[in-house]
Amino acid sequence: MDRAETEKLPAPPPTHPDGAARAGRPRRRRCSYSYFITPIAMVLALNTLSARAFPTPGLQQPLSARGGTSRAINSKRSSIENNGAFCSPYAGLTAAQRTPGCRSMRYAVLQAKSAEKEQEEFQRSLLEAKIANDIKDTHVKEEQERIEVVTKQIDQEKEELQVAVEEVKEAAKDVSKSAKDLGGAVVGEEVKVTEAVKGVSKSATKLGGTFLTRSPRIVTQLFKRLATTEIRNDFLRRRKHYLSDWTDAFKKKRQVVPAVLFLYFACLAPAVSFGTISSEITNGSMGVVEFLLGSGVAGMLYSILCGQPMAFLAPTGLTLAFISGLFRFCTVRELPFLPVYGWVGIWTSAFMTLLGLSGSSKLIRFCTRFTDEVFNGMLSVNFIYEAVSSLRRNFVHADPMNLSMPFVALSMALGTFLGTLNVVKFETTKFFNSKVRKVIKNFGPVSMILLFTLVNLLPWTQKFHVPTLSVPDHFQLAGGRKFLVALKDIPVNVRMLCALPACLLTCLFFMDQNISVRLVNNPDNKLKKGAAYNLDMVALGIITGILSVFGLPWMCGATVQSMNHVRAMAETKLNEDTKQIEITEVTETRLTGFVIHAMLAATILLLPLIKEIPIPVVSGVFLFLGRKLMTGNTFFKRITDAFAERARLPKKNPIHVLGRKKMNIYTGVQVLCLLGLFGFKEVPAITIFFPAMIGVLMSIRAFVLPNFFSEEEFVALGDPTPRMRGVV
Repeated sequence: MDRAETEKLPAPPPTHPDGAARAGRPRRRRCSYSYFITPIAMVLALNTLSARAFPTPGLQQPLSARGGTSRAINSKRSSIENNGAFCSPYAGLTAAQRTPGCRSMRYAVLQAKSAEKEQEEFQRSLLEAKIANDIKDTHVKEEQERIEVVTKQIDQEKEELQVAVEEVKEAAKDVSKSAKDLGGAVVGEEVKVTEAVKGVSKSATKLGGTFLTRSPRIVTQLFKRLATTEIRNDFLRRRKHYLSDWTDAFKKKRQVVPAVLFLYFACLAPAVSFGTISSEITNGSMGVVEFLLGSGVAGMLYSILCGQPMAFLAPTGLTLAFISGLFRFCTVRELPFLPVYGWVGIWTSAFMTLLGLSGSSKLIRFCTRFTDEVFNGMLSVNFIYEAVSSLRRNFVHADPMNLSMPFVALSMALGTFLGTLNVVKFETTKFFNSKVRKVIKNFGPVSMILLFTLVNLLPWTQKFHVPTLSVPDHFQLAGGRKFLVALKDIPVNVRMLCALPACLLTCLFFMDQNISVRLVNNPDNKLKKGAAYNLDMVALGIITGILSVFGLPWMCGATVQSMNHVRAMAETKLNEDTKQIEITEVTETRLTGFVIHAMLAATILLLPLIKEIPIPVVSGVFLFLGRKLMTGNTFFKRITDAFAERARLPKKNPIHVLGRKKMNIYTGVQVLCLLGLFGFKEVPAITIFFPAMIGVLMSIRAFVLPNFFSEEEFVALGDPTPRMRGVV
């Protein structure tokens, strides 16, 4: 049908509201699009199913996490595809062939490869774990083998020790049997006497040879059995520094020489003072000569044997009080003093050596800073008290109508004290250069002593008759006795009973020695070579036994002299923030202690010169030593901080954590403990039990104070509670 015929057909009825308007418009033939839509829908559905089955990594995140825009994602994806990254299996496909389904398949392949890689890593980790277990098993086997070797060695040493002891016993039995044969021959027939004598001589020779060959092994094995890990660690720790302990002093000669001279007088003053007092309380049994000789010998031996050479041994007021109590006991019981003194010292020596070998010094860690500060404060106050008492006696015994001598003596003491104090502080002034200031600081204390001694020798001061040191004119032991003490002059039962007072003396030495060395080893002193508390205990035990056999006074750790030794050998600087002098380095050496005490022992050859030193000058040295020991003791600093404005105190001050009231309570408890210690020491009848008071201080800190102070407050005070673990 052509177009003309089509136009002639009648129009269909209108079906649209606008049909009236469309009535005249020709109807167009519609074409169906279902043939195109259906395949497209199927492709999209397949694409969606494949994308869900094989998700693409990184495309599951929200748009913001994938770069913010679809353009950024497409550009990134195109760059990855162009570079061939993550699609190496399809790197040869064209851009038209890289459909979304294709990309999903590629990521599926990559996921499979990553799974294989994880499997390989897992297998590798299993192999490494197996190798580690094999190595661990090997180490365990080696350790077991080593333990077996050590056990066999110990068993072998035990057998050798038993064999050696048995040989000595058999030799002794042979000697005893030969002696019995000799006795029988003498009683029976005189002809057999010669043969019996030869038998005894032969057996004795065999015994002597066996003893000489076997005794070193026996002693060595006994030492190995008694020595614990602590004493062995101390020995190993200090052994590598032993040579440098002697040679380091030669590197600081300008510091060593003035330190030796000053500390010589610092050690001489207590020895002479305590020797004079001891001569009075022991009725001349032990005087100045014994104290000088004992101090020198003990100091030299300690410098050689000890673990911490910066600590000093010296006579102390507590030791003198114990000697005084022991002398009164012997007088009441009508026992000879020196034999009892000797046996008490021998027992103490044995106890101290055993305590050192057993590693008991680790117990001193329970003696916290609370106890250290009170004990240190008591020593400082005691030195100042002795100096003031000496000056007071000048006023008491002087003519009330003529007090010139007491005031001159007081002027000498204060001049020595203030002069020494100022020359030591001269290093922090602005005058001269650093070398000159250091020389004045090092030689100043000795210069003050010599200066006032020379002033006392001037004619216009001699008319005041200022008292000088009372020493003998020549070397002689008290009463003209021999060096060795007659230890057999008392019965055996008395010798055994001497172990009881020796227990008290051992407690005193244990506390005094360990606390003194503990203060020396304080981290603030910047010592680097390590501590050796147990080795120090063994050295003190050996020295105590030697002094006791010769009737010389006992020595123990001297806190005042030890701390002044550390400060004399220290390099210091002024802290600009705290305006306090701080230690930067200490020359740790044995040579200074050895030379000082050698000079002290040699003083017995210079007794006429020592007699010229005025007692007030010695009192001034005592004042300086007591004041110097207060430096660094936070106990005394907290006493002054109690009256200070809180805002002007440094941020690290404990008042900011505890508050003023609670800090003052803690300080007040320490003040009461200090007064109790000092009062206990001043009662001669009970001074022998002074070590028990140290235990009371430790009990107060361990059981009483924790009820009122928290651990955080203890830490702020610098006194943390010690734990069960750890070793000194």
